[in-house]
Amino acid sequence: MEILDILVKAAQFTLSLSILIILHEMGHFIPARIFGTRVEKFYLFFDPWFSIFKKKVGETEYGIGWLPLGGYVKIAGMIDESMDKEQLKQPVQPWEFRAKPAWQRLIIMIGGVVVNIILGVLIYAGTLFAWGEQYTPTESLTWGVMVDSTGEALGMQNGDKIITVNGEEVESFSAVPMEIILGAESIEVERNGELISLPITDEHIKMLISSPNFLSPRIPYVAGDFSTGSVAKEAGMEKDDRIIAFNGRPMIFFDEFVDYVSQFADQDVQVTVLRQEEDTIELAMTLGDDGKMGVYPGIREDWFHYETREYGLLESIPAGYHKATATLNNYIRQFKHIFNPDTEAYKSVGGFLTIGSQFPSTWDWHFFWNFTAFLSIMLAFLNILPIPALDGGHVIFTLWELVTGRKPSEKVLEYAQIAGFIILLALLIFANGNDIRRFFF
Repeated sequence: MEILDILVKAAQFTLSLSILIILHEMGHFIPARIFGTRVEKFYLFFDPWFSIFKKKVGETEYGIGWLPLGGYVKIAGMIDESMDKEQLKQPVQPWEFRAKPAWQRLIIMIGGVVVNIILGVLIYAGTLFAWGEQYTPTESLTWGVMVDSTGEALGMQNGDKIITVNGEEVESFSAVPMEIILGAESIEVERNGELISLPITDEHIKMLISSPNFLSPRIPYVAGDFSTGSVAKEAGMEKDDRIIAFNGRPMIFFDEFVDYVSQFADQDVQVTVLRQEEDTIELAMTLGDDGKMGVYPGIREDWFHYETREYGLLESIPAGYHKATATLNNYIRQFKHIFNPDTEAYKSVGGFLTIGSQFPSTWDWHFFWNFTAFLSIMLAFLNILPIPALDGGHVIFTLWELVTGRKPSEKVLEYAQIAGFIILLALLIFANGNDIRRFFF
């Protein structure tokens, strides 16, 4: 990957992360100020030892830290990331977090998660309004699907047509692989006019998680481009030629050639092509020792039927809500796999490199906003988990107080915060350790 590509990906990731952090922390900051609680710091990124920028405005110091692992607001009288125990030894002040009633503290703590959810809905609504939603209907794949070895392990074959996943039709083909990975118990396919049900086991899920691109539309073999030193190009093959036979054996689809041609390494072969859908041409060539012709498959738009849903301003809001809730539901289903050792999904958990690598190497606002919406929903879910040091941990203690009428001691909160930091640090090391292993070894 070129340096420029890496910089473009990093810039998109940094901008997306910055937007999410600032708005999440605003979700804590605004209700805190509404309830008269003093906010001492508002930081983008963490600032251990020093900060890149800081400026005090009123009672609050605003700044940018040097460690891009998140951000924080330091609320007076609260046991948080700062672990400022000295302040808690002083008499309670009316402008402190600990002086506020439990219901106000609860609103302050869930504010960040609420903002992330609302942000996800609004961004999805905006992208649907601006770009609409384009997809390929699953039922429109004329030639069915093409599968790799993982798909074959599921019992699927090239040319199968997907009918249902878990007994439900999946309208968009791009959603089919994820629906299968996220916990399908069976797939129904049509093969040679016969309906066949294929069961999905945890062992299958394990394979699918490590190879999620196991499914693609089946396509004819048309020359899209040629590799350096392509023997097919040297023999006279041209771009857009449609390959229809190999050594006199009729073949139509790309997967047929992949499965058959490699056995003719270092041999003289004859390839039949259809040029401009009119002229049939015979090409003689000698395959290399890798058994390849050096022809990249091309794709014609008229092979697929694309649907585009367009949304007006009022229509886009409920559509954005439904897309956000579907995203959250899918993420929860994916999260469950991590705790199932049989699927080994924990091995696919990634950190900042994995997330950053998802951005394209060219700036794409449509992708940028859609992925930012996904990250916002993901952060909302992760932050509400009942882990001390996360918003969800604070919420649990506050709910306990509301239900029992007894406030946990500051010592309990302090120890819980320390335990939470240890858990989060371990998860951070594990996720980013997976990244290092995946990208560098």
